[in-house]
Amino acid sequence: MLELITAIIKPHKLDDVKEALLANGVEGMTVTEVRGFGRQRGKTENFRGSEYKIDLIPKMKIEIVVAAETADHLIAVIVEAARTGKIGDGKVWKMAIDGLTRVRTGEMGSEAI
Repeated sequence: MLELITAIIKPHKLDDVKEALLANGVEGMTVTEVRGFGRQRGKTENFRGSEYKIDLIPKMKIEIVVAAETADHLIAVIVEAARTGKIGDGKVWKMAIDGLTRVRTGEMGSEAI
């Protein structure tokens, strides 16, 4: 069984998370620049005396496909590496993957990771 782990984190924590995942045997990942908001609903900043609201906060989205038995451990690794203790640290979730095929070789399932 395979699982897709998706993590939304602060951009400046990307290198820390990437290094932690590589140190724990992850061989590949997809990283996307995304924008969004959670409970904080954006933030207000000042620029040259004018106050303005940023509705969508820049974040990084990391996706990795892993064996189900390692998913919970890797989620803990991501959470530890991404945590700053401040609002907006992000979210991590997992979903079951029914099938996976490597395009180049046609390998399927766990062999395709």
